[in-house]
Amino acid sequence: MFPEDYLATVPHSPGVYLMLDAKSTVLYVGKAKDLFKRLSSYARSQTAEYNKTRILLSHVQKVDTIITHTEKEALILEASLIKKHKPRYNIILRDDKNYPHIKVTVQEEWPRVFMTRRRKKDGAKYFGPYSSSSAMWASLKLIAHLFPLRKCKGNTLKPRKRPCLNHQMGKCLAPCTGNADPEIYKQHVDNVLLILQGRNKDLIKRLNKKMQKASETLEFEQAARFRDQISALERTLEKQIVASHSSGDQDVFGFSRQGASVAISLLFIRDGLISGSRSFFLDDPYGEDKIILSQVLNQFYDHDLYIPREILTPFLPEDHDLTTERLIDLRQGAVTLVAPQRGDKRKLVEMATANSNQVFADREKKEQSWQNLANSLQKKLRLNRIPETIECLDISNTSGKLSVGSLVCFEKGEPNKSRFRHYRIRTIDTPDDYAMMREVLTRRLTRGIEEDNLPDMFVVDGGKGQLGMALSVAEELGIVDQLDWIGIAKERDEEGEKLYKPFRKNPILLPHHNPVLLYLMRIRDESHRYGVTFHRKLRNKTSFLSDLDKIEGVGNSRKKLLLKEFGSLKRIRSATLEELQSVKGIGNELASTIYNHLKK
Repeated sequence: MFPEDYLATVPHSPGVYLMLDAKSTVLYVGKAKDLFKRLSSYARSQTAEYNKTRILLSHVQKVDTIITHTEKEALILEASLIKKHKPRYNIILRDDKNYPHIKVTVQEEWPRVFMTRRRKKDGAKYFGPYSSSSAMWASLKLIAHLFPLRKCKGNTLKPRKRPCLNHQMGKCLAPCTGNADPEIYKQHVDNVLLILQGRNKDLIKRLNKKMQKASETLEFEQAARFRDQISALERTLEKQIVASHSSGDQDVFGFSRQGASVAISLLFIRDGLISGSRSFFLDDPYGEDKIILSQVLNQFYDHDLYIPREILTPFLPEDHDLTTERLIDLRQGAVTLVAPQRGDKRKLVEMATANSNQVFADREKKEQSWQNLANSLQKKLRLNRIPETIECLDISNTSGKLSVGSLVCFEKGEPNKSRFRHYRIRTIDTPDDYAMMREVLTRRLTRGIEEDNLPDMFVVDGGKGQLGMALSVAEELGIVDQLDWIGIAKERDEEGEKLYKPFRKNPILLPHHNPVLLYLMRIRDESHRYGVTFHRKLRNKTSFLSDLDKIEGVGNSRKKLLLKEFGSLKRIRSATLEELQSVKGIGNELASTIYNHLKK
C-alpha cells in the first residue's frame, strides 16, 4: 500500500489522513492522535482476503496527511472533509438536510411565528426540528387559527393607514395601524410559546379561567372564543406522545446491526414530548460499531442544528470525551453524552432501538414488494431481464422554443433523483418532438455506453412512432439488445393506456388497476412533471427578460440607472448615442454597445 520510505516521512502528530485511489478520488478520511502509529497499523494489517479493510487498502494508491495542533481539531477537520468528499468507505448520512423549525421572534416589538430551516443567534425562540413537515404545518395552522399575530415580513413594523385582509378575517390584530393593544398581543405570544413548549395543559387551565371570568361578566362572545380555543387544544393534546416525565430536551439514538448493515434511529424529545424522529440506513459501513456511532454523531451535529443538553446512546462512541467536547463547543453550553444502563432513560434508548430495528423490517418488506412487482414486470411484458433500473424521457416545448428533455430514473421501484437530468435541446428550434427525442436519446445513450451505466429498461412516452424512433437510435449505437424497450401511449378511447413492445404488432393491454401498468404510468407521469416544472421555470424567466438583459455588460445596477434616467425601455430605444453616453456609470464604449444593440 505504502512506498517503503513513506512512513518515515509521517510525523508522530495528531491530524487527518486521506486515502486516494489511482484517479485521486478520496476513498476514506480518518483522524488520528498519532498519524504515524495509525498509518503503521494499516501497513502491518494482516486480515482475511474479503475483509473490508483489506478491500479498501487494495484500492489505495496514495495517502495525504494534514497535521493539526490538537486531536479535537483533527476531529472537526475529519467531519468537514467527509461532508466535502463523501468518501465511499466513510459513513455518509444520505438524508442529511436541514429539517424545519418554528421560529417565534420574541426579540421584536410585535413578534411573528413562522417556519425556518436555520437557527440563528438572534434572540428568537426556536422549536423543533420537525421531521414531519405536515406536523409542523399543522402546529402553525393551529396557532394562526387561535391567536391573531401579524404575518407580514420584516423585523420592524411598517405603519399602514388601513389594515390588511388578515385583520378583516380576524387573523391579525393589525398593530401596523396603531390600534392593537400591546398587552393582549403579548398574551397571545405567551400562549403560542406554551403550545410550542408542549404545555397545552397549562394553557387550557389559563383559558378556562378566562372563559369563566368572561361568562361571569356576561361577555359571552369572548367566552365562546375561549371555549373554541380550549376545544382545539384538547384535540391536539390527544395526539401528543409523552416520552419522558422530565421537561428537558433530549436526543435519543438507537443502533441496530444485521450482518454488515447498520440502522440508526433518532428520537427528538422536547419538553418531555416526542417532536419528531429520523432514521439512517448504512448498507455496509467501514469500522466497528463505536467508530460508526462516533462518525454519525460528528456528522449529524453542526452549527446549524439544535443540540440539546442531553444525548442518550445505547453505548458510548469512540473518543467519547473528544466528541462531548466538540458538542459543548457547538452548543456553547453544557452537553451530556451518556449510555444509560437502567431506569427511564434506558427505556428511551430501547424505544429508539425498536425504531432502528423497524428500519430493517421496513426495508425487508419494501424489498419483497419490489421483487413481486419486478417478477410481474418481467412476466407481463416478457422482458429479457428484471428491470432493476428504468429510465423515461419526456420532451417539453412551446412551439419548438425553450425545448427541454427531461429524464427520470427509478431504481427498485423508487425514484433515484440523483440520476434525474434536464437536457436543453441544441439542434432543433421547430416543433419536432421526434427530432428532439432523437437528439436527447443520442446524448444520453452515448454517455451511458461510455460510462457503462445504461438502464435495464427504457420507457418511451408515446406509441409506435416514438418507440420506433428510439429503436433507430439504439440500432445506430448497437445497443438494441442491451436493454428492454417499452412505449406507453395514453389513448383517448375506453381501452385506456397501451403498452408497445419492439417487433410486436398489437399493443399490450393491461387492466387499469394492474400494478405493472400503474408503476409504468407513475414513471411516465414523473418524467412529465419533472419536464413541465423545469420548462415553466425557463418560460417564466424568459417572460421577465427585456432587451436590456441581453446586452453584455448591462446588469441589474446599470439597467436601473438607465430606467431611472429615461423612464421606460421605449425611451431608451429612442435615445441618441450622446444621451446614452451622458448617463453616469455607463461610459462611452458601453453606450455604443447599448445603442447598436437596440437599434438593430
